[in-house]
Amino acid sequence: MKKIIILSLAGLILTGCSQNLFNFTLVSTKSIELEKFSSLKKSSEKTTGEDKASLIIFIPTRTIKIDQAITNTIDAIPGCVALMDGTVYSKLWWIPYIYGEQKFVIEATPIIDPSFSHSSSNLPKYGRVLLDKEGNVETIESITENTFLTEKNKIVKNGTKENKSYTQHG
Repeated sequence: MKKIIILSLAGLILTGCSQNLFNFTLVSTKSIELEKFSSLKKSSEKTTGEDKASLIIFIPTRTIKIDQAITNTIDAIPGCVALMDGTVYSKLWWIPYIYGEQKFVIEATPIIDPSFSHSSSNLPKYGRVLLDKEGNVETIESITENTFLTEKNKIVKNGTKENKSYTQHG
């Protein structure tokens, strides 16, 4: 009898649930040019993304949104512009009056725009990007890690803004 009471209390204290909200065929939070639709490629593997918030006592730290979960999932895959054949879940776990998490989880197959994914995979690990006056990329040159750190420290130290942008990729 004592074991049953302990197990019942443990079950009440550690509450959690998962609910399938809906399934979708195609969804995106990005602009997609319909003329390019035939050139898009379906990934061979599914991906997962989420938008989550903590529950402290019983108060959420922020509002979770399905569209943000979709955006997070798309942004996690280089060149991804949409998701297809997916499911949206709502998940929650909570230790009453202590802590918990609530989240929207997206499981779907990414749709890749090859023109975006190839350009991002060709970026150097450390690079110097030169922009024109309109903000368009003029050149991307590979630099060493030491050069990157030296230039980064100069910019941070001086607080100067030039028409150069330094990136670390990968």
